Amino acid sequence: MLQPKRLKFRKHHRGKMRGKASRGTKITFGQFGITALEQGWIKARQIESGRRVLTRYVRRNGKLWICIYPDKPITFRAPESRMGAGKGTVEEYVAVVKTNKVIYEVDGLTKIRARKALRIAGHKMPVKTKLLLGKV
Repeated sequence: MLQPKRLKFRKHHRGKMRGKASRGTKITFGQFGITALEQGWIKARQIESGRRVLTRYVRRNGKLWICIYPDKPITFRAPESRMGAGKGTVEEYVAVVKTNKVIYEVDGLTKIRARKALRIAGHKMPVKTKLLLGKV
């Protein structure tokens, strides 16, 4: 699974996800891609499960790009811990995804196979997604 090798700070604030993405909204590498229609956190496990689906379809013919990276640590408090015991331990990493952000890009597939693969990968995501067509 994806996670950063090192961080400047071990624990982050939760933050806000207002507005739309300004960068990474167009397909730059591949022919087809999926974009987020709403904002949210995508866990490293969910990115990995989508990657597995797409690599099965891409095989050796095409190429796959993952355009998001889970670099935000999420902490959980220990169960039944009292208030004032500090912030919990880092349990997982998430990628903050805003509206219109491209998540995956693929190349070297037919339109039908790409649509099928990206639809299945989109179902693995916790946000609504939409298929994008790049340069055809």
